Formats: sequence, C-alpha cells, structure tokens
Amino acid sequence: MTPVRTAMIFAAGRGERMRPLTDTCPKPMLEAGGKPLIVWQIERLAAAGFTRIVINHAWLGAQIEAALGDGARFGVQLLYSAEGDALETAGGIAQALHLLEQDGESCVFLAVAGDVYSDYDFARLDAPAKALAARAEPGMHLVMVPNPPFHPDGDFALGDDGVLAIEGEPRFTFGSIGLYDTRMFRDLEPGIKRALTPYYKAAIAQRSATGELFEGRWENVGTAAQLAALDAELRG
Repeated sequence: MTPVRTAMIFAAGRGERMRPLTDTCPKPMLEAGGKPLIVWQIERLAAAGFTRIVINHAWLGAQIEAALGDGARFGVQLLYSAEGDALETAGGIAQALHLLEQDGESCVFLAVAGDVYSDYDFARLDAPAKALAARAEPGMHLVMVPNPPFHPDGDFALGDDGVLAIEGEPRFTFGSIGLYDTRMFRDLEPGIKRALTPYYKAAIAQRSATGELFEGRWENVGTAAQLAALDAELRG
C-alpha cells in the first residue's frame, strides 16, 4: 500500500456558530493573522511533504476553488470534491475516494479540519502512516489534544501502549487530525451522509485505532470570538 503523502482537508461545513461571518464566506476562508484558516493548513501540509491535497466543499465552495486555485503557488496539487449538501466526514471521504486513491490503489491518507489552527508538525505522522500501511486490516491513527474548556470530558482514552479506548483514563480530545485507510470507506456509497463516529467506535473496538498526544498550540476555531482572539494573537 502507498505510504501517506495525500491529505484531505474538510471544508464543507456551514459554520453556523460563525454567522453572520459565514453567511457570505466559507468558514475555512475566514482570516486569522492575515491569511485564511485553510491556507495555514495547506502551508503546513506542504512543509511536511504533502504534495496532493483533496478539499471537499459544499457551502459557498466555489469561493474556495476561486481563491486557492490549483495549489501551484503553495507548491502542491489541490483537488476538489464538491458536495451539493454537506455529506459529513465519512460521507465526504467516500465521495472523494476516487481522488484520494490513485489508480484505484488503497492508501493511508491524512485528514484535517479546515477550521483548526495548530502548529502540529504533520511530518510526525510518517512513522504511524507506514505502520498503518503495513497492516493486513485497515486502521486509523488519531492526534489527541488536552481537553479544552468546551469539551472537558474528552473523546477517548489513550493508553500507555498508544491504543485508543472508549472508556478509561487518561481521556483526551480528538484534535481533528487523523490518518485513515481508504479501505475503511469502500462499503459506503458516494453521496450518502455519514459521520465518522461509527468508524471510530468500530476501529477502537477492534483495537485497530492508535493515537498520540499533542500538547502544542491547537485551537478549534468555532466562534467569532475565538477567531478574533486568534487573529489578535497571530498579528501580535
């Protein structure tokens, strides 16, 4: 299986909590520190050696394509997966599977949220990506972060062995940065709305979901106040 060098940025959400800013601008195109949130992601992916990036979009998606183009100025190839209505995360992956897989070959790919700001070094995922690609059965690897104030109970427990569990301690929050095997989504027909939650639970139950803790700069930019604070920080 091809090692990870393909990434997907989720950019299809409506961004309801960001209204009215998102009434006329896609949430990932909102700016902080002088550039759109999604551009921060693209630049960090490019710096880590990701040269092929798939972006899914729905709400005001044409603005994303017009602003970012083919990716040449970032040194990457940008490919777009348009969704009439947002298909959620797993549905978005299934819709974009033909772009993620080259020549129909399964692969491990990196998926990140377009509205997260972080200084995480994506190159750190090389080793877990190779481990996933070598597995006979598909799995996933999630980057976890300390629980933010808005999510104090976390999502999953991370064991000393690096394996994720539904129950247990210590618990951390999924940082919307993860490696996935495309074979996990081949049973989902394109065009169907489906969240990733059932896939997380199934992989964890099979002990095929690993994780790591990242304690550096990470911000889930969910509200206008968070965006303004991040913008002030980056400009300062």
